[in-house]
Amino acid sequence: MMVAETMRTAWRSLGSNRMRTALTALGMIIGVAAVVSVLAVGEGAKASVEGQIRSMGSNLVSIRPGSASAGGVRGGQVKTLTMKDAAALKELPGVVNVAPEMSGSAQMRAGSLNRNGSVVGVTPAYLEVRALTLAAGLGFTNDDLSGRTRVAILGANAANELFAGANPVGQRIQIKGIAFQVIGVLAAKGASMASPDDLTLIPITTHQGVLFGQDNLSALSLQVASEEASPVVQAAIQSLLRIRHGMRTEADDDFQVYTQTEMLATMSSVTGTFTALLGSAAAVSLLVGGIGIMNIMLVSVRERTREIGVRMAVGARRRDILLQFLVESVVVSIGGGAIGLGMGFGAAALIAKVGGWTTIVPTYAIVMSLAVSIAVGLIFGVGPARRAAGLDPVEALRQE
Repeated sequence: MMVAETMRTAWRSLGSNRMRTALTALGMIIGVAAVVSVLAVGEGAKASVEGQIRSMGSNLVSIRPGSASAGGVRGGQVKTLTMKDAAALKELPGVVNVAPEMSGSAQMRAGSLNRNGSVVGVTPAYLEVRALTLAAGLGFTNDDLSGRTRVAILGANAANELFAGANPVGQRIQIKGIAFQVIGVLAAKGASMASPDDLTLIPITTHQGVLFGQDNLSALSLQVASEEASPVVQAAIQSLLRIRHGMRTEADDDFQVYTQTEMLATMSSVTGTFTALLGSAAAVSLLVGGIGIMNIMLVSVRERTREIGVRMAVGARRRDILLQFLVESVVVSIGGGAIGLGMGFGAAALIAKVGGWTTIVPTYAIVMSLAVSIAVGLIFGVGPARRAAGLDPVEALRQE
């Protein structure tokens, strides 16, 4: 009964000073809203990056040429990967498919429109390994490889720039002044890491023998049986390529192997650190809100000195006064936290709609916000509550 009466008294006191109560809670509202919205942006960025990495291909292992070293300084790529390496890697246990790549940059033209972009020589397995789909047309065949056919598949952006929204399938384009027929258009992936939307794909033999004349691969993409098998396959790749490249035991690899799991772990770590830094900066406003609560409560104790004296005179104990002011502080803090939580959700939704960002409010942000609100109310309410409870009843009654 005493607790219930204390709660009602605290609630009446807060209600009788609505403006002061609102201003007291404002710090917590802003602090919680800032923390929730920042964490939502951070978690959304993390999920977006993970989705982009996974969209690059199922159970993907990527191999790229290593860096040349001179005088202890690394710079530039070495030309070490070959089509024979690709054929050998395909025989490794756990490897489902291999997609070699040759990259180059060239000027392309279709009628009066032109663009400069990346032209990638690939095999028919490329679309499957990199989890790409066709929006229109057909993919490459083995006959295209053996015949060095002059055909091309355009990324969504490349197709739009060269044909201004018209259907390019069956049309002709010129790459470095050589005519190619467009046989397909890739489905749009949107903004992502290494987006294929800007690429122009041609058969790898045509890339090698007709356009650029290069013998070495720019990259190798491997599709493994499962994500769990990636570390084992990675070790087998390193061992096989070192043997094929005749490397000594003490020599560094002249290639680099990346698994999808490693890329996910690295990007998760980066985005996690980014989110933690932003969250910490936003959490400072919670501290400011707590100090604001303490200051207003101290002012409240000073203004209500006579009220406290009257309550003590009619039998209220010091712990009752202490509990009342603590309850007031916690109620203001929790109320501000709850409103701030709602505003944080609204801010996250607004950022997603206006900025086009992915935002996800994590469950831990909700729990943390409410827990921090209670903690702030208790910690910053103890001082004013102790001061109120420590007043001398006789001296308090003398106050006007």
